[in-house]
This record gives sequence, structure tokens and C-alpha cells, in this order.
Amino acid sequence: MAKITSIADLKKFQQEYRSLKEARSREKIIVSVSLATCGIASGGNMVMEAMKDEVARQGIDNVEFIRVGCMTYCHSEPTVEVSLPGREPLVFGKLDENGARQLVQKYLKKGELTGTVIPVNYTRVEL
Repeated sequence: MAKITSIADLKKFQQEYRSLKEARSREKIIVSVSLATCGIASGGNMVMEAMKDEVARQGIDNVEFIRVGCMTYCHSEPTVEVSLPGREPLVFGKLDENGARQLVQKYLKKGELTGTVIPVNYTRVEL
């Protein structure tokens, strides 16, 4: 990446990033798994592995998994944010292996809600 030395450079980078992000979000299901200390301690790694396994079993090929830090939902760990193309992201909590597999089978594959949806308490900020 080239060095950013001016506001014009920053704006150019911002536009390139937005274009890439928009293209990516139109095509892929993005699954962000909270794997900070409390997420790991409550089984977040197992949830992510169960979801990856179920995605493969269901033959869903447009899913990208991202390991993220704290999402501030410690009371509901393990938590997962799912962004389906064209929809607002939803956060699901209190998942176990079975709940993770159901999330893939119902929400990722069919768009049907399942499990514990956590109300969003933040506003997305575009870079």
C-alpha cells in the first residue's frame, strides 16, 4: 500500500476501501465470531468450528469467517455476528454446537431466524 501523505490520498484510499467492501458484502455471507477472552472461555472456538463444519456439510460456498475481538456482549457469549448480503447484520448469542449448526441450517442457508438474537446497541460508522 502506498503511503498516505495528504487528505486527497486518504479520500482516495477511503473510496477504494468502500468499493471493495461493498463488492465483498454483496457476494459473501460474513460471519464474525467473537473470540476475545470471554468468547474463548465460553466455547467460541467450538462454535466457529461447528459452523465451519456445517457450512461445508450444507455446501454453502460463499461464507467468510472472521475472528474478531470483544463485541461487548459478554453476558451472551459465545456470540456471532452474521451479515447476509443485502441485509443488516444480526448478532446471535448463547450459542453451543447445536445452536451453531442450526444457525447455519436455518439463517445462513434459508434466511430464517433461529436462536437468541441480541439487540444491536451500536451504530455502524463508514470509513
